[in-house]
Amino acid sequence: MEFPNDDNGQILAEMHQAGVDLSQLHVVDFFILFEQKGDAEQFQSAMKEDQLATEIKIQKCADTGVWEALTSIQMVPQHELITTTENYLETIANPLNGYGDGWGIMAE
Repeated sequence: MEFPNDDNGQILAEMHQAGVDLSQLHVVDFFILFEQKGDAEQFQSAMKEDQLATEIKIQKCADTGVWEALTSIQMVPQHELITTTENYLETIANPLNGYGDGWGIMAE
């Protein structure tokens, strides 16, 4: 299986090599970071209205002090879909002073 030569392609290739079935539905966690808790909460409210995410958890990173909105979305982890979703989440997060910081799938 071949993947595009970018960060998302590299992650997908590593998952494929590790035996993750990329043709099945998975809960993909997108990490959206904010300096202020209020901005993270506004993002959480916007995402709840949107109904794309199955769950959004807000937590403060003990090391950096940044607020993380862990945004869980059930999807088949395909390169184009992940990239489109990242871009979409950033259109909501950027006006709230937030930014995407990657994604992942919890190991089963």
